[in-house]
Amino acid sequence: MSHHDGPSEDIYDPSFVKDVFDRCSETYILFSSVMSFGFTERWRRQCSESLPSPKTDGRLCYDIMSGTGEVWPHILKAHPDTREIRAVDISSGMHERALKRMRGDWDCPISFECADVLGLDIEAETADMIVSTFGLKTFNAEQHKSLARFVVHTLKPGGSFALIEASDPKGWVLRPLYTFYLHGVLPLVERFILRGATDFRMIGQYTKNFGNASDFAQALRDEGLEVEYHRYFFGCATGVSGKKPLKD
Repeated sequence: MSHHDGPSEDIYDPSFVKDVFDRCSETYILFSSVMSFGFTERWRRQCSESLPSPKTDGRLCYDIMSGTGEVWPHILKAHPDTREIRAVDISSGMHERALKRMRGDWDCPISFECADVLGLDIEAETADMIVSTFGLKTFNAEQHKSLARFVVHTLKPGGSFALIEASDPKGWVLRPLYTFYLHGVLPLVERFILRGATDFRMIGQYTKNFGNASDFAQALRDEGLEVEYHRYFFGCATGVSGKKPLKD
């Protein structure tokens, strides 16, 4: 399931999420790479490649819950006709690191807004593409429904989307090894390599609570979007991609 019951429901409050990622932004890239055995880059590439080519007259891409912008090179490689990337992330710590990345040599303009994507007032039907890598876990079930409404509101008819998230590989024969790694090895990495950055345990909790992207896929379908569901590496990551139908 995509939600978390009990007294810790406030872990999905935007200010709580912002504080967690602000505190761990400096070592987040290292942590996510270690946590996934280096698969995060591969999954970003696969997410970008799963993003359908939009049937629209523009190439404006929103990167939501964008972190430090690690997906941008993959978007531009998979979609070289991208004309502009607009990134959005709630964490000012991630924003600061993304600004350094933005100073690189890019083939299109890239802008960054430090904001809660669910609180953005974006004009309807302005985006050709929407992508997100590893931000879905920070939302609960109701927020996923709000995010699905954001996607359908923001995309032009014929526009496309792709989102991916680390997931719990239930049914995988090596899942016990995976969970041991998650709950036995990573705390040691956290303690001795990342110097007790306990916020990374919170990220593990978000991932565990998230489960997989199947509920979010249904939320997108409920909004009338065409959706494909993807499993990556035995379900250690799951994602969605698809399009907003053209108007009759």
